[in-house]
Amino acid sequence: MRYAAQKGTKDILPQDIYRWHKAEQTFAEVCHSYGYEEIRIPTFEQTDLFQRSVGDTTDVVQKEMYTFDDKGGRSITLRPEGTAGVVRSFIENGMTSLASPVRMFYNITAFRYENVQKGRMREFHQFGLEAFGAQGPEIDAEIISILTVFFDRMGIKNTKLCINSIGCPTCRKAYNDKLKDYFRPNLEKMCDDCKSRFDKNPLRMIDCKDDRCKAFAAGAPRLIDYLCEDCNNHFESLKKQLENLGIKYEIDSSIVRGLDYYTRTVFEFKSENVGTQGTICGGGRYDGLVESMDGSSVPGIGFAMGAERFLMECEAQGIEIEKPNYVKVYLASLNDEVKPFISKTCLELRRAGIGCEQDLVGRAFKAQMKYANKAKIPYVIVVGEDEIANNKVNVKNMADGSQTEVALDGIVSFFENI
Repeated sequence: MRYAAQKGTKDILPQDIYRWHKAEQTFAEVCHSYGYEEIRIPTFEQTDLFQRSVGDTTDVVQKEMYTFDDKGGRSITLRPEGTAGVVRSFIENGMTSLASPVRMFYNITAFRYENVQKGRMREFHQFGLEAFGAQGPEIDAEIISILTVFFDRMGIKNTKLCINSIGCPTCRKAYNDKLKDYFRPNLEKMCDDCKSRFDKNPLRMIDCKDDRCKAFAAGAPRLIDYLCEDCNNHFESLKKQLENLGIKYEIDSSIVRGLDYYTRTVFEFKSENVGTQGTICGGGRYDGLVESMDGSSVPGIGFAMGAERFLMECEAQGIEIEKPNYVKVYLASLNDEVKPFISKTCLELRRAGIGCEQDLVGRAFKAQMKYANKAKIPYVIVVGEDEIANNKVNVKNMADGSQTEVALDGIVSFFENI
C-alpha cells in the first residue's frame, strides 16, 4: 500500500522550509519589538471552549471543527483558531494580575474541515497575537501598525487596510432589529444557514458565502450607521490614530469577520494576489470574550494571519527570500585512514557553531568534491595522510578557487573569523 498525505494537508519540504523560517523569525522579531512575548497553547481543547467563544452560529462551529470523543468519553476539538485557547490560558493562569496590557503572540497549526482550495487547507498555520487590558483605540492602531511593519520587513507591498466597526451588544441589538426587517421579505429565498441565523445571529447573514444571499446582503443596512455614541467615538478616534501614524485605510462596512466574539473594531489587510477573496489577515476587538468565558471583565484585541496565504503573497509579489547556507565547510577524505581525524574535527567545528559535512556513504574523492559543489558548500578542505603529517591543510574557496593554508589546530579559529 502506498500512502499519501491526507486531503487538505501538505508536507513542507526541506527545500522550502527556509521561507517559513524567514517569515516566522521576522514576525517574532517584530512582535518582540512591540513588547509581545510568545505563548504556546495545546493543539486540542474541550469542545465547549470553541462553541462558547467562536459562536455556535458560525460556519467554524457548525461545519468545520474536527471534534471527537477521547477514550474518557470527553468531547475534544482540534483548535480551529488561536484566540480561544489564548483566552483560556489567560484566565486559567491568572494573567489578569499582570500589568496591562498583557501582550502575547503565537505561531500555531490549526484545523478546519473546509473545501480545499489555493491557500486554504484543512491543516494550516497561523501567525497571530492577542492583547488584553487596553480599552482605547490606541491599542487597535498599535496592532495594525505591527502588521504594516511586518509587511515592510518582508517586502510586501500594495496591501489595502480595510476597517469597520461592528459596535457593542447595545448598538447591535437595535441594528439586528433593522437587519431582520430588511431580510424578512426575502428570507424564504435564502440558504438554510441564513434562515437559521435570522433569529440567532442575523449579523452572520451579511457574511454568508452563498451567491443568492450575497445579492440580498449587498443592500443591507450598514451597522456602522447605527453605532452608539461610545462605539462611534472609538471608531472616529481609531481613524485619527491611523492617520497620525500615516497608515492609509478604507472603510468597508461589509467586514464583520467570521467569528462571533468580535466587537467594535474589525479589520482586514487585502491584496489582489491572494486567491479569490484577497484577504491576507484579519482581526479585531473582543471586549466581552474573557468575561463570557467566566473570566474578569477585560477588553481584548488581536489578529490572525494564515502563513500559507502570506507566503503565497510573497511569491505572487516576486519577493526573493534568500536560502541560508548552514553548512560552511566540507571535509573531503583522500582515504579511510584520515576519517577519524575528520570526524573529530567536524565535532569541534560544530561545537563552535560552524556547520560542516563529511562523507558518510563511502564516496570516492571525486564524488565527494562533486557532492560539495552540488550542495553549494562554500569551502572545502581536502585531508589526506600528507596533510596530517605536515600539520597543514588548504582551505579552498569554492566561489573563486582561491586556497588558504591553515594549521590543523587552527581550522576552528579560521572559520570563526570569516
